[in-house]
Amino acid sequence: MTARPRPPLKSITPTPAGARAAEPAGPQTAVGEPEGAARKGVPSAVRSDPQTGDGRFPVAWLNIVAPRGATPTATSKCLCGRDRSAVGHRRVLALITDHTAHRDTCPLRTPQEGRTAA
Repeated sequence: MTARPRPPLKSITPTPAGARAAEPAGPQTAVGEPEGAARKGVPSAVRSDPQTGDGRFPVAWLNIVAPRGATPTATSKCLCGRDRSAVGHRRVLALITDHTAHRDTCPLRTPQEGRTAA
């Protein structure tokens, strides 16, 4: 049993024998809508963003990277200027606890004016 010959995968176009000058382009066709069409069509699709938030926005981020079989790392950042990182199992767990505790003491989350009055 013999294998059949494989067909060529690419078709190679032959190259012209000599150089020749480029041909000029044909006349431009008019493309577009008829005059006054925008006044008769659908109202504009550009509108204000209907997804107005509820006023909340992220203040602190905790990023944990723990690939299988490798040393885990974590980074805790806050808009108040706090920026901490940890490498290793115990230190990452401690940073997670510290990041959670920072939520109660962050000056951006708890206004300082009302704390002394209470």
